[in-house]
Amino acid sequence: MSKQKRDAEATKAKIIENSMMLFSKNGFDATTVDEIANVSDVNKALIYYYFKNKAGLYEIVMNEVLSAIYTKVIEANKICKSPIDELEAFIKTYAEFANKQPYFPALLLRELSDNGAHIPEMMFSSMRKLFKLLSEILKKGEEEGVFKNVIPMVIHFMIIGTVNLLVTTAPLRKKAAQMTDEINTCSDCPMDEISDYIFEKIKLMLEVK
Repeated sequence: MSKQKRDAEATKAKIIENSMMLFSKNGFDATTVDEIANVSDVNKALIYYYFKNKAGLYEIVMNEVLSAIYTKVIEANKICKSPIDELEAFIKTYAEFANKQPYFPALLLRELSDNGAHIPEMMFSSMRKLFKLLSEILKKGEEEGVFKNVIPMVIHFMIIGTVNLLVTTAPLRKKAAQMTDEINTCSDCPMDEISDYIFEKIKLMLEVK
C-alpha cells in the first residue's frame, strides 16, 4: 500500500472515530460537518469528498462498527464446540468490543431512544444480522436440548442492553461511588468479569438441567 493511500485511510479512520464521538454526545441533528472537520483537523470539503454528506458519514460510521462486531463474533464462534460456547463467545466478544469503543454504545442507545429516526437501511441490515446470529445460536441450543424457553429478542436485549448501559454509565457510576460506599455501583468491575456474570446468569436461566 502506498504512503498516500495509507494516509488517506488513516484520515478517514480519524474522521469516523471523531464523528462517532460527536454523534453519540450531541445526536445526529445537532452535530455539524463543521464540528467534525474541526475536531478531526481536516478541511470540510474532504469529508464531503470521502462521505458525500453527513447522512452518508453517519451510515458508514454505524455500519462499519456493527460489521466489525459481527465479524469478530463469527471468528470467535469458529472455535466453539457447542451452543453454550457460542453464546459465551457472543456475549464476551460484544462486551469487549463495546468496552473498547465506548462511543458506540452511547450512539446506539441515543439512536434507539429516538425511535431509530436516523437508522439507514445499511445499518438496520447490520443490526438484523447481529440479532439473527444470536437467534441461530439459541435455536441450535433448543434443537440440541441444551436451552429451553428461549425468546431470542428478550435475550438479545438482556445482553446488548446491559452491556451498553454499563459502558455508557461508567462515568456516572464512578461519580456515585465517590459519594458513598453504601451502594455498590460496580464502578471498578472489569468488563471481562461483567461479561462472565451476564453469561452465567443467562446460561442458568436457559440451560436444561
